[in-house]
Amino acid sequence: MSESKPPYLRSVLESIPAYKPGKKVVGPDGRSIKLSSNESPYGPLPSVREAITRATAELNRYPDPGAAELTAALADRLDVPEEHLALGAGSVGLLQQLLEAVGEPGAELVYAWRSFEAYPLLAELSGVTSVRVPLRDETHDLDAMAEAITDRTRMVLLCNPNNPTGTTVGADELAAFLDRVPDHVLVVLDEAYREYVRDASVPDGLDLYRDRPNVAVLRTFSKAYGLAAVRLGFLVAHPQVAAAVGKTLVPFAVNHLAQAAGVASLAAEDELLERVAATVKERTRVRDALLDAGWTVPPTEANFVWLRLGDDTLDFAAACAEAGVSVRPFDGEGARVSIGTPEENDVLLSVATQYPKRR
Repeated sequence: MSESKPPYLRSVLESIPAYKPGKKVVGPDGRSIKLSSNESPYGPLPSVREAITRATAELNRYPDPGAAELTAALADRLDVPEEHLALGAGSVGLLQQLLEAVGEPGAELVYAWRSFEAYPLLAELSGVTSVRVPLRDETHDLDAMAEAITDRTRMVLLCNPNNPTGTTVGADELAAFLDRVPDHVLVVLDEAYREYVRDASVPDGLDLYRDRPNVAVLRTFSKAYGLAAVRLGFLVAHPQVAAAVGKTLVPFAVNHLAQAAGVASLAAEDELLERVAATVKERTRVRDALLDAGWTVPPTEANFVWLRLGDDTLDFAAACAEAGVSVRPFDGEGARVSIGTPEENDVLLSVATQYPKRR
């Protein structure tokens, strides 16, 4: 009998590292504080939990494939036509759908680096070539990004606020950048942290997309809405793009519980905004305390802060882990620290203010 061979798989998989989610650590006293995944420290709102509970009675049925009730609620809330909406399993799921819609051999994707760590993984899986443009002063270098666009560019990704730095680009500079992008190149504004923005100079992508058919906006229920576990995101774009993204959605990928949770969350917006305001207040407190302790912390409009640590990154993450706090280290670059409850943030600050290698 001849020696068996493993099944043939795509060769690109050998070079793609698996996505690494934020870790959970346990300190010596059993304490576990997870500040590594930019999750809301608060669970779903009571009315949302009730809606999810009611929806569990129908788990024997497939979900509405068109998510009609949620789509209508989003269209009303955002003041956009329903045909301008597409849903997916989180904004990262929609990004994969977008790449499937635009990707083909030789196509290029332009994005800043460092930015969301899923960008290069999804690009390689879709067969698209990544064109990474280095950050300047911890934020997007829009001039360099515009210059990186070629006749092979199919899509530009712009994360605003940027993950993991929390920095933003303003309305005027973003509009000037969009004016430089050819009409046939799709520009995707990843606004996963939009609800936390308080700087009035930061544009709302929905205002920009309306008169620009090549602009699309990604948002998610995972962060501010406290629904990371149900995997729900949405895209706002002109009909040609929204329809293409809808075609790449795996049937029933937006499940019944997610749809129920999304509708209930939109109806409870006042309560939601109170929680967001509490996180923003804590963000200010944490950053101010770090600055007072000698850290250099760029201004952030997200629910996290960025510590540029270079070679000390893993050492700092280990010091946090010893106290039962998990942060998100990027080896050789820095650590991203999510904003938790005041009590959780106090533990993080006790470690950071005593850390000897502050930057």
